[in-house]
Amino acid sequence: MDDRIRFIEHEGKKILLLDFSDASAYEMQLLLEYVRVTVAQHAHESLVTLADFTGSTVDHAVSTKLKEVLTLDRPFVKKTAWVGAESIPHAFMENIHNFSQREIATFKTREEAMSWLVGE
Repeated sequence: MDDRIRFIEHEGKKILLLDFSDASAYEMQLLLEYVRVTVAQHAHESLVTLADFTGSTVDHAVSTKLKEVLTLDRPFVKKTAWVGAESIPHAFMENIHNFSQREIATFKTREEAMSWLVGE
């Protein structure tokens, strides 16, 4: 899982990449638990994260786990950007935003998301 959840660098700044691309619902559940544990090991408001959902499967169970993880990792994350979110059903996205009380910026490409994450 270290190849999917890892730090990358953009313009000299670290971004925690959460690469969910092409993950099945089962893989998503495992990856989300790994994310929860990994993020909790960092200082409060110390992380910027980029999640790539391109081609992933987000069903009701994954949506529920995503809400849980986003809520629990809120104290540790300054900024969050998502790409590939168009594969997530609109109703799930609204529910995720409302439940987690997190601002999640969505972008078409990783490059756009990374530039936004490292910007002031």
